Amino acid sequence: MSERRARVWAGVDAGKGHHWAAVVDESGATLWSKKIENDETAVLTALGEILDLANEVHWAVDISGTSSALLLALLAAHGQQAVYVPGRTVNRMSGAYRGEAKTDARDAYVIAETVRHRRDFTTIAVPAQLAADLALLTAHRTDLVADRVRMINRLRDVLTGIFPALERAFDYSAHKGALVLLTGYQTPAALRRRGRARLTAWLANRGVRGADAVAATALEAADAQRTVLPGEDVAAEIVADLAAQILALDDRLKRIDKQIRDTFHAHPQAEIIESMPGIGPILGAELVVAAGDLTAYADAGHLASAAGLVPVPRDSGRRTGNLHRPKRYSRRLRRVFYLSAQTSIIKDGPNRDFYLKKRAEGCKHVQAIIALARRRVSVLWALLRDNRIFAPDPAAQTA
Repeated sequence: MSERRARVWAGVDAGKGHHWAAVVDESGATLWSKKIENDETAVLTALGEILDLANEVHWAVDISGTSSALLLALLAAHGQQAVYVPGRTVNRMSGAYRGEAKTDARDAYVIAETVRHRRDFTTIAVPAQLAADLALLTAHRTDLVADRVRMINRLRDVLTGIFPALERAFDYSAHKGALVLLTGYQTPAALRRRGRARLTAWLANRGVRGADAVAATALEAADAQRTVLPGEDVAAEIVADLAAQILALDDRLKRIDKQIRDTFHAHPQAEIIESMPGIGPILGAELVVAAGDLTAYADAGHLASAAGLVPVPRDSGRRTGNLHRPKRYSRRLRRVFYLSAQTSIIKDGPNRDFYLKKRAEGCKHVQAIIALARRRVSVLWALLRDNRIFAPDPAAQTA
């Protein structure tokens, strides 16, 4: 039996179907390197073999998403923690080692070697049940929203080909009544045959608000086009089908938004997070997912740095004070703070006042929003630390 080491480093090149793990010792020599099926039994077998190699194992993976979920959960169940080594870092470090062929075994070795030399990688926290639920729900919602945008664009493109006046008449991304209209009427002739009174009644029976106005706008567009364009019948069927799909998708989004809202409100600090102007349950859920355990950040500066809101110097030669956005940060977390800051300036209050102050100092819109986002990180951090909700009046904050 080989001698048991004091500590080793295990790098895992994660994948959907299988992983490849490589283990190196303090000298960089490979002790263990194998392909592991993404299966509980296979992962547990490999985990046991690797843990037998040393008293202390430092784990690193290059994917922290669904592909490595089972692996990370099993590591956590055995008291092991892993750090995340970005793929870009792995690619850069590969150049420091012999060989040009890119294989899973080589990538796993590079990951292990990288974490052996560096101590600055972020530890991956296996999410609790609530955070895991929110991660799945928000990811699914993002996919549905992307599908909706794609279908809206397709609908407008097809409708332009047969009835451009009607395509210009409504904002189909926001007007439910216009989509309902398209499920029944897509051509100028069909609208004219129906007439305003009957069309208004048809729309009203389907719950369209302002049915008369929608009917009047549609008939105005129909009166502006008398020419029948090629492919009109087939295109009309496609438009009706797309409109019905978008309406069904809107119902799905309403259901998932309610599910996200109910799940988010089960979070112990949901009321505090949602009290911040510009943060509703959807962005609040995104924050919980993107930030992870908020107690893991030492202070507001660390949270802001994780969101890419703390500029870092990039000096060269005689040029100093050249500040840029950091290369390593959570884009999802940055998006949450940016969008919430942008929403918060719509209404009068301290957020809008700070934004206008920055604009008066010469900042452009994006610069002012980023400055506000950074300030809001500090405010949110203080609220979470003190377990109190946001109040615009400083006196109310201390009450």
